[in-house]
Amino acid sequence: MKISNEVKVGALAIGAILILIAGFRFLKAKDIFNHTPKLYAIFKSVGGLEKSNFVKINGLTVGTVYSMEPADENVSAVKVILSITEDVNIPANSVAYIEGSLLGSSAIVIERGDSKKRLEDGNRIATKEEAGLLGNLTSEAKPLMNKVKTVADSVTLLLSNFNHILNANTQRDLQNAIANLNYSTAALNQLLTGVNKPLAQTLDNVSAITGNLKNQNEAIEGILSNANTFTGNLKQLEFQQTIDSLNRTISNLNAAVSNINNPNGSLGALMNDRQVYNKLNDVLLSAEILLDDLRVHPKRYVNISVFGKKNKAGELTAPAIKDSVPK
Repeated sequence: MKISNEVKVGALAIGAILILIAGFRFLKAKDIFNHTPKLYAIFKSVGGLEKSNFVKINGLTVGTVYSMEPADENVSAVKVILSITEDVNIPANSVAYIEGSLLGSSAIVIERGDSKKRLEDGNRIATKEEAGLLGNLTSEAKPLMNKVKTVADSVTLLLSNFNHILNANTQRDLQNAIANLNYSTAALNQLLTGVNKPLAQTLDNVSAITGNLKNQNEAIEGILSNANTFTGNLKQLEFQQTIDSLNRTISNLNAAVSNINNPNGSLGALMNDRQVYNKLNDVLLSAEILLDDLRVHPKRYVNISVFGKKNKAGELTAPAIKDSVPK
């Protein structure tokens, strides 16, 4: 099928018109191939707001400023078109305002409402005027300036009262106090001057003592060396042999005590046998009776008298009664 030149010219003209429309929309910063929901807001002043600035909800970027244009011929307000790039629902009673920044760019902040009705594409969103960063600073600085003014008034009143207090008498008393302070300072300097000489002598004595200690360093080292030698000699003593000898002596003593306590031995028999004790006691008693009988009746045992008569007294069977200890 052969296409006529007229059809070709018509198609070319339609394509040129479409390209022209697309280029015009592109130059006006409007979407060409895709379409995002648009909202618009009316502000009396946009301040530093620029095209492509962010649109935020709760700090999250949900769109950008699509374009700005005068709301009327007198430019009494500015119409700002917002392109919502995120799929979010914005209640119909939401409010938008411009948030300024000291270092960054401005942005439009949307405060969500609680309405169940949502804003649709092309709807207008309500706006409110914000004081901005400088306005906030001004509002915070105003109470501070009032406080500063109050403090300044108090300082002025204080200085006035202080000047009133410093009359002629007070000034004279203050001068006398300063003069007394100067006199006290001079007396203190004189006292310190008198103390400096004894203090210097004390320091000289301390220096002499430390010098003597330094001179006696060799003697001190000798004493420490002797002490080390003495401790070394103590360390070299045969303490172990001495302890072993003591242990052997103690063992021998234990053996001797065991032999004494053994009833089979002589000492053990004497110490532990009651009959031996009784017999020894009887022997001692008999010896005592014999000695008493010899003392009382000596003629019975030694008779040297030629004519003497024989002592017929009986023998003693018990010790004689003694008035005193016999010699």
